[in-house]
Amino acid sequence: MRLLNIESGTLEEFADETLVSYAILSHRWEDDEVLFQDIAQPTAHLKKGWQKVENFCRVAQKEGFRYVWIDTCCIDKSSSAELSEAINSMYRWYQNADTCFAYLNDCSYEAVR
Repeated sequence: MRLLNIESGTLEEFADETLVSYAILSHRWEDDEVLFQDIAQPTAHLKKGWQKVENFCRVAQKEGFRYVWIDTCCIDKSSSAELSEAINSMYRWYQNADTCFAYLNDCSYEAVR
């Protein structure tokens, strides 16, 4: 499992997700999401989906998390083998997450605090 380190902004691999505390995001895909190949690029913040990633990381960090999982940027969808494994593992990843946050596109962060 690959998780996004909130502090460094880098992706880290974990062989056993039960050994790490992480928050997971439930959301609906929109246009111009930040994908796996985008996350390490200096232009990632220019994508429309960056605000979703940034807000999720901010909320998760405020709740004490260092790691987060977002399917759009933690799964390399260009690899059919990785995508297949991720699809088969997703239920377990949600189950083992310490917290699941739901992203509501039409609600501001301030409105739900």
